[in-house]
Amino acid sequence: MIRLGTRGSALALAQASWVAERLDGEVELVTIATSGDRGAHEDKSRFVKELEQALLAGDVDLAVHSAKDVPGELPNGLSIVGVPERADPYDALCGATAIDELRPGAVVGTASLRRRAQLLALRDDLEIRELRGNVDTRLKRLGDYDAIVLAQAGLDRLGRGGEGEPLDALVPAPGQGCLALEARADDAATAAAAERLTDRAALTALTAERALVTALDASCHTPIGAHARDDDGALLLSAFVGLPDGSHWIRDELVGDAAEPAELGTTVAERLAAAGARELLEEAERAALDVR
Repeated sequence: MIRLGTRGSALALAQASWVAERLDGEVELVTIATSGDRGAHEDKSRFVKELEQALLAGDVDLAVHSAKDVPGELPNGLSIVGVPERADPYDALCGATAIDELRPGAVVGTASLRRRAQLLALRDDLEIRELRGNVDTRLKRLGDYDAIVLAQAGLDRLGRGGEGEPLDALVPAPGQGCLALEARADDAATAAAAERLTDRAALTALTAERALVTALDASCHTPIGAHARDDDGALLLSAFVGLPDGSHWIRDELVGDAAEPAELGTTVAERLAAAGARELLEEAERAALDVR
């Protein structure tokens, strides 16, 4: 019996059920409320902290996370032991067919600083208003906005993929579209079960993206995008760092060895840092904290 920990949102349960169906043997879903579910915004771990505590306490054996919610540094004693095949990593625009077709001054809903920064970098006339809640909640509020931005993977996993238009002009969040299966580092049996679900391409891409985030010491208050993908057998990593108001930003793209994804992530982080990324991220974090 594997006790599989998950958040209780519709999307989290859909993701956990998908994993449970593919694990060998009997699986029990254990629903755990996280700080993020209760509305906390304090740090990137808000959607994973309580699940990790349950792992360390032995209350669950395996936790399912949206990989973009998992901080770069894991608690001692825990490891990511599985990364299934990646879903669509890009963002989706709901309520409009394209960013260019939005009226001047159009109101776009998102709570993501990364999305805000990139949208304003593309269209500085847009009005970006905060929009929080689960996918269904946000879609229900679409009438309050000219458009909203969501992850395409979340729409797809809830069977609502047709409600958004591709928004591939934005560099996705690191890990977007990936699931991360986390377990105790000394639990070899659970690790082996999760490893059988791992897709090598997804793991490679996630490793590069997480290495970039870790090297830049980014947080949930910093607008950063990272997306690694296959490039004819090599690995292409795209990255974005910017201010929430879209006034200053840096983009980079580099091809590296797919066998060394962490090295590629670190190299791109160093290139971004040389161009002033750390200063931008520090300014972005101060601005985010001032707003709070």
